Amino acid sequence: MEILNNTPLIIALFAVIFAQVIKIPIQYIATRKINFGLAVSTGGMPSSHSAAVTSLTTAVGIEHGLESPYFAIACVLSIIVMYDATGIRRHAGEHATLLNQLVKDFQRIVEDAKSWPEKEESEKQKELKELLGHQPSEVFFGAVTGILLAISIYSIF
Repeated sequence: MEILNNTPLIIALFAVIFAQVIKIPIQYIATRKINFGLAVSTGGMPSSHSAAVTSLTTAVGIEHGLESPYFAIACVLSIIVMYDATGIRRHAGEHATLLNQLVKDFQRIVEDAKSWPEKEESEKQKELKELLGHQPSEVFFGAVTGILLAISIYSIF
C-alpha cells in the first residue's frame, strides 16, 4: 500500500497519538490524578492538533524543501489550525463553562423556589464539553512536540 510509504502522513499520525498519550502523565504530574480519558479528548497539554500539523509541515519541509508549494500549503494549514485552537475553540470552551454554571444556578433556584424533590441522576441536565480549545502555551508545546518528533524520526530513519 502506497499510503504506508507516505512518511509525512505517518509522522503526523504518530504525533497525534504521542501528544494524546503524553497528556496523561503530564496531567498526573500537575494534579496527582490519573485520567485515561485525556487520551481521547480535546484540549489539554500539549495540543495534539498543533503537534500533528507542525510535524506534517516539518516532514514536508524536510522531504520537499522549504521553497516547495507543498511546504507552503502545510505551513498555512498549521497556522490556521493553531490559531483556531487558541481562538475560536478556546472561547467556545469558556462559553461552555459559563453556560454550565448558569444551568446549575438556574436549577438550584427552581429547586429552592418550588421545593421540588431531588431529581435522579439520569434526569439531570447534560453538561456541555468545556475542554475544547487550548491555551497558547499548550499550542506552543504541541508545535514544539510535532517539530521535534518529525526531526527525530527523519534523523533515525
